[in-house]
Amino acid sequence: MYAQVNTLALYGLQGVLVQVEIDLAQGLPGFEIVGLPDNSVREAKDRVRAAMRNCGLEFPQKRITANLAPAHLRKEGSGFDLGLALGILLAAELVPANALSGVALVGELALDGSIRPVRGMLSLALGAREHKLHTLVVSSACAPEAALVSGLKVIGVDSLGDVFRWLTGRLELLPTAVHPASEETASAGGEDFSEIKGQPHVKRAFEISAAGNHNILLIGPPGSGKTMLAKRMPTILPALTSRESLDVTQVHSVAGLLAEEIGLLRTRPFRTPHHTISTGGLIGGGTIPRPGEVSLAHGGVLFLDELPEFRKSVLEVLRQPMEDAQVTISRTQATYTFPSRFLLVAAMNPCPCGFYGSDYKPCTCTPPMIARYQNKISGPLLDRIDLHVEVPRVTYSDIVNTALEESSSEILTRVIRARDVQAARFPDRTSPYNAAMSPTDTRLYCDMSVDARTLLQKAFDRLGLSARAYERVLKVARTIADLAGSVGVEEAHVAEAVQYRTLDRHPNPLS
Repeated sequence: MYAQVNTLALYGLQGVLVQVEIDLAQGLPGFEIVGLPDNSVREAKDRVRAAMRNCGLEFPQKRITANLAPAHLRKEGSGFDLGLALGILLAAELVPANALSGVALVGELALDGSIRPVRGMLSLALGAREHKLHTLVVSSACAPEAALVSGLKVIGVDSLGDVFRWLTGRLELLPTAVHPASEETASAGGEDFSEIKGQPHVKRAFEISAAGNHNILLIGPPGSGKTMLAKRMPTILPALTSRESLDVTQVHSVAGLLAEEIGLLRTRPFRTPHHTISTGGLIGGGTIPRPGEVSLAHGGVLFLDELPEFRKSVLEVLRQPMEDAQVTISRTQATYTFPSRFLLVAAMNPCPCGFYGSDYKPCTCTPPMIARYQNKISGPLLDRIDLHVEVPRVTYSDIVNTALEESSSEILTRVIRARDVQAARFPDRTSPYNAAMSPTDTRLYCDMSVDARTLLQKAFDRLGLSARAYERVLKVARTIADLAGSVGVEEAHVAEAVQYRTLDRHPNPLS
């Protein structure tokens, strides 16, 4: 006796159709799973046997062979349990032959027959729709997530017994609907730029960074407020669009970080990995790779505090995600791609002790120590950071000043206005920000006045800018012009943009 049912496997962010083929043959009772399964899949035979028995379903005393096709793709995880169980029931003719036509089943079975959720359900649901399946049967806990995919009927179930009764017509199960209450709402977490005392030029740099999606590096002594400023960056970023919400939710679902019964994520991610993180932890990895921090920050902010304390090899792998807005991880059997369009906010001290150039505490570092500290950040990586901003110590007068500071909402209003200009400039792009402009775009949209062009030429020669740094200055100047409501790029816009290349303005700024 033979049967075939549909299930889905997760590869990167893609849901791939897997066909569970079941053959029941005469001979010594046994249960073998083939099709390149890993250990968690092989263990499914024990879970399926116990779950069927505890739900009052007869487990066939025959030689059972289960094949997970296509056999050349490695299968990982426990989401095949439900498909295996229903395949056996179908082969044993306990379920109507056509009951599972166009249906996919995904779920882990507990020993008592209850169905547990699996990670990546949003991607699996998208895969089911892509493969023209009309119904997806999953755990009730992750059904709201799967139901976010339109055009797909999602049936949430609690146990294997319920699925059996539904397929045999003894139980009615209604499709899961998405309710507004199931969607996470945005929250700024109570943090606001009005809490930042002084530092007007740093706030201005953050506004430019948010408006054009420019990466930013903060350089200052301990206690100057670098971390406090970075944590407030999400409060001046516009809300996620529907498309961005779907992408962010999909990444977090694949990583297993999406809370049960939560629909679309509405808040922009803010990821703060520790400086001891590995390369795999930052960009993703594993036998079957999962998203790393750069992908978990997709659509939001990646904050790297104490930047020189990260291993240089770890920092260097940031270059490709920052340039291409995606991470590609190659394995022998397949290549996986994860999105990584994030806004980088980095912070560092000016030297190992943190007080180089300070007017209130002497620096205890020797010139070689400072040079080694600086060299931990390569030139190519610095070139990919648009804004280098010095963050001085906050003065006593700033701290005790009772005047109201500008709030995040006021800054956000200007940021949204500038982003609307960019969206109109690039209407057909997924990332319509100035930071993502190509060299062709800068020639078309960064029309400089004669004075602005002359100033930029002088800055290029005097500072020894690289071609990439030149492009970064142009992009920042374009964003400053957008914030000012200017059609062209003027001399003042270029002058301000050049001021944000601190590490270019000083040939050896930390030594």
